[in-house]
Amino acid sequence: MDTNLLLQEAQKLQPELAKIRHELHRHPELGFDMTFTKPFVKAKLEEMGYEVTEMGKAGLVTTIGGNRPGKTILLRADMDALPIHEEAEVDFKSETEGKMHACGHDMHTAMLLGAAQLLKSHEDEIVGTVKLEFQPAEEIFRGSEDMIQNGLLKNPDVDAAFMLHVVAGVPMPAGALMIPGGGISMTSCEQYHITVTGKSGHGSMPAAAVDAITAAAQIHLALQEINSREIDPGEYAVFTTCKFQAGNASNVFPETAQMWGTIRTLDPEGKINDQIKTRMTEITKGIALAMRCEAEVEFSDFCPSMLTDPELAKDTFSIMKEMFGPLAIDMAQINGGKAGGGSEDFAFVSHEVPTIGLYITAGNSKEGYLYGQHNSKVRFDDSILYKGSAAYTHMALRWLQDASAKEA
Repeated sequence: MDTNLLLQEAQKLQPELAKIRHELHRHPELGFDMTFTKPFVKAKLEEMGYEVTEMGKAGLVTTIGGNRPGKTILLRADMDALPIHEEAEVDFKSETEGKMHACGHDMHTAMLLGAAQLLKSHEDEIVGTVKLEFQPAEEIFRGSEDMIQNGLLKNPDVDAAFMLHVVAGVPMPAGALMIPGGGISMTSCEQYHITVTGKSGHGSMPAAAVDAITAAAQIHLALQEINSREIDPGEYAVFTTCKFQAGNASNVFPETAQMWGTIRTLDPEGKINDQIKTRMTEITKGIALAMRCEAEVEFSDFCPSMLTDPELAKDTFSIMKEMFGPLAIDMAQINGGKAGGGSEDFAFVSHEVPTIGLYITAGNSKEGYLYGQHNSKVRFDDSILYKGSAAYTHMALRWLQDASAKEA
């Protein structure tokens, strides 16, 4: 396959890909609420001649190929946005108050739609089957598991899975592909919610009240000791409180104080995560009791660590190198091969089939793209959209060809 010709074909799609991305960006949606996005994506696929299956609560799946025997590769794009008010200076700003594509999922969806178009042009070259997945609810870690439970990896059975994720605000040229090695490439994540209940009262009479704020503050400080005193220093574990809420007036002790945050580890078996949860509960309830309060600890939205298959990582690096040359970069050259601190719900797929997730740079900080994902001012460089489409396409065609040759 001539990778230069494929890139040229992809580049011809660039104006349409940017148009698609901008339309998605104007209409961000959260979680499984895909009332605009899902019909929009489905219509685009059907215009190309695909038969589209609605899967789970708001997912879409379609396939191409299958005329020649071979394996099946899954290509995935997520579609959901974040509950953030957009402050980025772009002409296609979010038209929905309090919602924004601040993680670049609109980019992912546009790139995979571009790949769908390219694959139609190269259908006779597909040795096996390509399955395209458009997934909701990644940001709340529920979409991937929902689609797996509804048959994502079956009919036909998936042999390998591949995803791209854009990265902005890094001092690297746009369109570079960062490829992880084998092993754990992203952390697990679980959200927690602590509610401390005391007794409301007048701010001038503390003895007549039970101070939930002070108890919650003591709990917050004590929980930091789990990492420093109870987890092996050689292990990776991060406990983070990102939201603390209590009271509505300066002269009233509130009845409750609440905290929200996340737990992240690199333990694929979840033992460290379980240890942290157990100790969080014991410490929280113990301190609350000592300070005349009650406390409840809730855990939700668990996402396992992301596993990168070593053989697939090796194959992917070789395949991407063919197309992108020096812009295909081994992540070990950047971060020493360390796992990323973020989490990704494609991890559920990675625990079922060989999986890899790549990062494609979409905003050079030296060229004014100063903010990273989940920032209200983040901007992504549209110019890389066709490269992402080409990467998806080349990965699918070449990996299937190589897999067939290995079995011959």
